[in-house]
Amino acid sequence: MLTYLNQICSVILAQAGIQINILKTMAKICPITKKSSLVAGGYSNRTRATQFNPTGKVRKYANLQKKRIFVPELNKTIVLTISTKAIKTIQKNGAYATLKKAGLI
Repeated sequence: MLTYLNQICSVILAQAGIQINILKTMAKICPITKKSSLVAGGYSNRTRATQFNPTGKVRKYANLQKKRIFVPELNKTIVLTISTKAIKTIQKNGAYATLKKAGLI
């Protein structure tokens, strides 16, 4: 399922007759807290019982939520994909101050 953040744009070159697909994606990073995904090692209960039992790597993603934030100083509503910690930061410090510090305004 494609969202508006990662739609495939097709650019057709008329002169060469070549079709090029450009993938527009945004990284899964919170713009306020800079949280992103991590690669973590799996650890099973079998590892505790034996000398060595590899379990492989697991990618852990940040808890990102799509939120509509109203900024009263600008009298605007902004839609952002931010982490849950950033939501708490906005509630504590205010929307305008937090977004200005992050460089989003």
